[in-house]
Amino acid sequence: MTAGPATAHLLDDMSLVGTGLSKAWTAAIDDWVSAIVSGVGEVPGVTIAAVGGYGRGQLSPCSDLDLLLIHDGSGSVAEVAERIWYPIWDSGMKLGHAVRTVDEAIELASTDLETATSLLDVRWLGGDRRMFADLVERAGALWTDRADRMLPMLGESMRERHSRFGEVAFLLEPDLKEARGGLRDVHSLRWMNQVDGSLLGPSESAGLAGPHDTLLAARVELHRRTGRANDVLLLQEQDEVAPLLSYTDADALMADIAVASRSVAWIEDAVLHRLHVRDSRRRFRSKPVRCGHGIEVLDDTLYLTDEADIEGDAVLPLRVALAAARHDAFVRRSVLDRLAEKSPVLPDPWPDDARDVLVDLLLTGSDAIRVLEALDQVDLISRIIPEWAPNRSRPQRNAYHRFTVDRHLLETAAEAAAIADRVERPDLLVLGALFHDIGKGYSGDHSVVGVELVRRIAARMGYSPSDVEVLAALVRHHLLLPDVASRRDLDDPGTIRFVVDQAGSINTIELLAALTEADSIATGPAAWGSWKAGLVDELAERSCRFLREGDPGEPPETFPTDRHIELLTSGEVVVAIDGHELTVVTFDRPGMFSRVSGALALNGVEILKANVETADGMSLHLMRLGRGVGLEERPEKVISDVEDAIAGRIALRARLLQRSRTYRFQRVTTARPSDPQVVFDNETSAVATVIEVRGPDSIGLLYRITRALADLDIDIKQAKVQTLGHDVVDTFYVNPPNGTKMSGDTYMTEIELAILTAIVADA
Repeated sequence: MTAGPATAHLLDDMSLVGTGLSKAWTAAIDDWVSAIVSGVGEVPGVTIAAVGGYGRGQLSPCSDLDLLLIHDGSGSVAEVAERIWYPIWDSGMKLGHAVRTVDEAIELASTDLETATSLLDVRWLGGDRRMFADLVERAGALWTDRADRMLPMLGESMRERHSRFGEVAFLLEPDLKEARGGLRDVHSLRWMNQVDGSLLGPSESAGLAGPHDTLLAARVELHRRTGRANDVLLLQEQDEVAPLLSYTDADALMADIAVASRSVAWIEDAVLHRLHVRDSRRRFRSKPVRCGHGIEVLDDTLYLTDEADIEGDAVLPLRVALAAARHDAFVRRSVLDRLAEKSPVLPDPWPDDARDVLVDLLLTGSDAIRVLEALDQVDLISRIIPEWAPNRSRPQRNAYHRFTVDRHLLETAAEAAAIADRVERPDLLVLGALFHDIGKGYSGDHSVVGVELVRRIAARMGYSPSDVEVLAALVRHHLLLPDVASRRDLDDPGTIRFVVDQAGSINTIELLAALTEADSIATGPAAWGSWKAGLVDELAERSCRFLREGDPGEPPETFPTDRHIELLTSGEVVVAIDGHELTVVTFDRPGMFSRVSGALALNGVEILKANVETADGMSLHLMRLGRGVGLEERPEKVISDVEDAIAGRIALRARLLQRSRTYRFQRVTTARPSDPQVVFDNETSAVATVIEVRGPDSIGLLYRITRALADLDIDIKQAKVQTLGHDVVDTFYVNPPNGTKMSGDTYMTEIELAILTAIVADA
């Protein structure tokens, strides 16, 4: 957006960034609009005002220009309106405009929340000042007099908006304006405070300024960067906006945005809680609940009495958190500030009751999240656990993870608490959940780095050496079960032996199984489902049986079954879909796996697992299918394309290339796509070489990889496919033409070259 020469030069002035650009932009627009409305003062009974973001003086480069023309109804206002609107329209600027009398504006504001709040951010631009003053006075009086109606309306509007747009701090691509903790919440809090100045404390009111400026600066530079009125900070724009605001990288930018939005959300929670208490007191009087140690809960609010030993009880912050979680109480900012200022650091080692209180707090589940994040607002978590600090508000910036690192750890602990009755040591489970990714805030492999961190933390907490090592194992191997279950053949005894060698004990495996479920659910919807849960459960159960009996036992269902053998020996071509299982029986020809996977890719259907068997010149492909519009909406078309593909009646490479080009400009879903990698494993399986392929996902990738293997006459016996956000990890159990394992560095180098070339090819 530009307003002719008024603002064109500002976009190129890189000495003006963020809020500085906003102020300069608004000032330039003011000068331009003032010239347009200069003649309005000569017309009696007319005044022009800025409302909304323009009224607040906080324009972004692509913001709408919201103007309100107020008149007394005595003259022809149409001519005045045209004199103002047309020059603005001619400039190409998007104009939001309204023409009303003062009575009309107040009447509309009495029933329309958006109008009522817009009149709270109104600024005179020209015309009759007395009429403008009358509008401001009556709008303020209306807002105050109808507070009992307006505040619930505003609160409900905020909840609906949060439900629709989510929360800024935890979104991969947040809406800086409308999401929870965003700019609109800052405005809403200030509107609420205009009703009752006691709703926002002085420190809270001052505390909104910094977060507001951080969010506004990002919005301003997003507008400058894109030239569009868009408030959603897309992943690909984050890397462009960050240097404009002097951040070292987009991670630093998004961390600051997360901190800012959390502060806004925290203050919002405090204000809404005060409104809740005020409403509750009108209806009934509650009695205080004494929780010991000078902690008291009254009206759903936690207080500290004179009995609280703030300076002498280092465990008091944890006691406060536990009481707040158990009683669903809000911890007042004054309480947190006193604890942050005066409570001592926990000694090394901790008192026994400190560990017990922390574990009890975590076992309250989701109730602990709200309280721990309140403690984190005043840096109390990092005082209790110094190793926590590098993970605070640390973004993960990929579609696979929905939370920042610290919030993910809290969510995982809450999910673990929900299933803690499954294990013998619930305390180790919830602590393992809380610390499993703590190494992400440090350089190096987070699973390895996290081991030393958790050893240090657990020893400081007073755990025995054996318990310390169990916690270390949970951190080191928290990805063991999901990785093995989704990438290796569970029917192969070598797979079970590998897990047993890594985990070492039944207790650790059971804890890892529970941690896997909690971690996956907390990660996001793409990380857990019935298919993955079944694989993890089977792997854990068979590994535990191996430790108890020395034998993992027979798998639940071996491949091929008698029914599969019957299909193979029938000599008939079969293509059938039953739920999420695809069965293909056809003549055994090179590249058949590639043809089937290509046909599925054309229909947007993903493969989770595939088994292959050959006999009597026929091949059987049994595939477990995952998500896909084609599978859900047009299974007949999927079957038809598979039939055409195996018969050679479809130009797979050309069709996939067309599809890839159609979706070439799809949105980026990760800031860090993985580098292509091929790993050979001749140890896990006794009869096959395992090839693990990692790389960025793309349309037809599995088709290209399997076609490359077919070109080298490599026989695929089993495949497992896993998509992690924008990356894939595909695993193939293969044999070379002689039916043995692969050998020879030169041969493997050629295979690696073929696969890596296939990954980066178009189709």
